[in-house]
Amino acid sequence: MSQLIDKLYKHNAIVYKVLLFLLTAGAIVYLFPRGGQFKYDFAQGKPWQYDNLYSPFDFAIYKGDNEIEKEKERLRSESKKYFAFDDDIRRGVITEYKEQIDRAPISDSLTVKDIDGLRKRGISIINLIYQYGFINENTSEGNINNKNEVVVLRKGNSVENILFSKLVQSEEILPIIDRKTQDLNEYKQQLILTALAGTIKPNVTFDEKFTSKELEEKIKAISYTKGMVAEGELIIEKGGIIEGERYHMLRSYEQASQSTIWSKSNYSWILSGYAVLVSLALLMLLLFLMRYRPEIFKDNNKVTFIFFNVFVMILVQTIVVKTNVDYLYVVPLSILPIVLKAFFDARLGLFTHVLTVLLLGFIVPNSFEFIYLHIIAGIVTILTVSELYKRANLFISIGQITLIYMITYLAFSVIKEGNANQIKWLYLGLFAANGLLSFLAVFFIYFYEKLFGLVSDVTLLELSNTNSKLLRELNEKAPGTFQHSMQVANLAEAAANEIGANSMLVRTGALYHDIGKMVNPMYFTENQSTGVNPHNDLSPKDSARIILDHVINGIEIAKKNNLPDRIIDFIRTHHGTSVTYYFYKTELENNPNGEVDIKKFQYQGPIPFSKETAILMMCDAAEAASKSIKEPTAHKIDELIDRIIEKQKNDNQFINSDITFREIEKIKKIIKNKLMNIYHLRVEYPD
Repeated sequence: MSQLIDKLYKHNAIVYKVLLFLLTAGAIVYLFPRGGQFKYDFAQGKPWQYDNLYSPFDFAIYKGDNEIEKEKERLRSESKKYFAFDDDIRRGVITEYKEQIDRAPISDSLTVKDIDGLRKRGISIINLIYQYGFINENTSEGNINNKNEVVVLRKGNSVENILFSKLVQSEEILPIIDRKTQDLNEYKQQLILTALAGTIKPNVTFDEKFTSKELEEKIKAISYTKGMVAEGELIIEKGGIIEGERYHMLRSYEQASQSTIWSKSNYSWILSGYAVLVSLALLMLLLFLMRYRPEIFKDNNKVTFIFFNVFVMILVQTIVVKTNVDYLYVVPLSILPIVLKAFFDARLGLFTHVLTVLLLGFIVPNSFEFIYLHIIAGIVTILTVSELYKRANLFISIGQITLIYMITYLAFSVIKEGNANQIKWLYLGLFAANGLLSFLAVFFIYFYEKLFGLVSDVTLLELSNTNSKLLRELNEKAPGTFQHSMQVANLAEAAANEIGANSMLVRTGALYHDIGKMVNPMYFTENQSTGVNPHNDLSPKDSARIILDHVINGIEIAKKNNLPDRIIDFIRTHHGTSVTYYFYKTELENNPNGEVDIKKFQYQGPIPFSKETAILMMCDAAEAASKSIKEPTAHKIDELIDRIIEKQKNDNQFINSDITFREIEKIKKIIKNKLMNIYHLRVEYPD
């Protein structure tokens, strides 16, 4: 048991990758739809590419979404509006009206007989108003525009169909009262009007709840099928155009097939198929990292970061599809290649994006269109997005990506529909929203830097600011070293641009590569402004130890100031495993017959393991050595640079840096040109 534990501990990096692989694959498979994949691929308006298709079983033909929606609209337009009728209100109004009339004062102009007549006259008016009902205007009237529309009055348990125009509305009441009291004198008319105005109230209200319930029941009763296809019946012949009834039959056959395939008996088989396909995609990603990006593959943190981003993109797209498939294209998948390119490189970003889009093909409808559109957008993203720290560049790039989305979608729509009349213009708005959401890439880059400890060009730009705290401190304590670092940064940036390396990374690394010299600045020639060399009082071993320690001191200072690991790599590797040759040679001269341990005069490494760190090693050595030329000429500079870089090559300093001989020659040429520009002769000024 202990041996097993020891093996697991010894190979913990591989064990972690296996667990990460299994966890990610399982999570992605869990997100996949609970249904099998249809074995035929077809699109509306396209010819049928397969042999004649006959139905292997009976199935119903389902109506299309448009047909269902039209039927629902028809039911909504034809649905009758229900109104609640309350006759108790009429009786209450009559009672209240009688009480008000009975309170009228008796006089010569208003006798008891007159009051009795007014009572009967008012009751007849009330009965006329409430004959079909008095409607409340504040009930929205069920959105009735046509007064001759038939509505339904609910009177208890009975219903009655009437024209809406028969219901009395408030503006009709006064004319009714005037018409029924025109034979009375003004005083009696006023008594009736006052009594009715204070008592009459609506007894018909729109019954929205009952109306909605009736409509919902009718909608639920809609048949979603429109016929049957019998077993053995021809669905479509080879080469037939998939449109109209044939398209509906194929869609219905697809639904029936999927419901048949996804059963308990073969659930495990389909799940296994999904697991194999997802595992293959993730395995390809791991193999790509292992073969072409070994430094990333060895870093579990970076592998986790890549797998995490793949899963997040699939998760977000799945949520949108399950919530509302119409918003399919609002998810900004271009964030994935933008983020990966910011932290790693374009090739890895595109490769990961393509695998992610292929996996999403199992989740989204019209998978071919989806995959084609997003792969094209991903390629455009890789080709256009650069220098994220320049906001204008990002804005222009995302605008181009959005335009490509729109153009590609319009092309697909025209192909499917045969014209531009059926284009869903909503999708163009979704693509615009997609572009706006793509700007979240800047936020994610910042978030991932903090979460995973990575570094992007945006951070590199901040670090390369010579007004930063650490570089100001270097300038104050070791001004000669600071100037040397600036010169090396300029050389390295030009060399990186020449061979297509990350110029921003190598420039930033060059600015910080010698920060360890701040500990003992006067022991380095470039800071000895007084002409006094403290090494004269030290043994070669002690001098070599101080020189060698500037790498260790630099790493400690960098970690204390929270510099990213990618910058610390430049400090760690800029001398590789080279030897402080001057002090080593001096020690040999002092001990002609004794043995000298070369390791005490040798940097501990490691040697450069990227193009950028190799560039810094060459530029650092070349710039420092060029200061030793008393009378610099083009010939002397050429010989010096060739000698220094050839020695580094012969010492195998570049074997792990993935740099070619051709690229080294280009770098040498750039260094020579830059140094000759620095040391060019000026015209002598007259006294």
